Amino acid sequence: MKVKRFGVSIEENLLIKLDALVKKQKFPNRSQAIRFLIQEKLVEEEWDKDREVAGAIVLVYDHHKRELQKKSTTLQHDYFDLILSVQHVHLDHNNCLETIAVKGKARKLKELADKLIAIKGIKHGELVMSTAS
Repeated sequence: MKVKRFGVSIEENLLIKLDALVKKQKFPNRSQAIRFLIQEKLVEEEWDKDREVAGAIVLVYDHHKRELQKKSTTLQHDYFDLILSVQHVHLDHNNCLETIAVKGKARKLKELADKLIAIKGIKHGELVMSTAS
């Protein structure tokens, strides 16, 4: 991919915030931070327009909770066409982490994530959004 250079005029207080972001996120330079911010905004637009996207649903739960795994598995089977893979990790004697790689229309992925996160016994859940292209 060919790189193009261009100049940017920016208010000093915004430049200070950009430099703080570069430092905090450990970007090698301002250009990388700007590329990241542009791509992040474009991904958000894909999700807002209900386009084909990819992501991961991350769940942490106590595997001793009755019916939790059965409900989660049943729900995942209901949305089998969106699920690419599932990784199950035992964090300790009680807690498990499940990462579900997903791809499909943004609205359907959000719907699946919301239903999984709402299952009684889920301690934490989050849908991480990305682009499919």
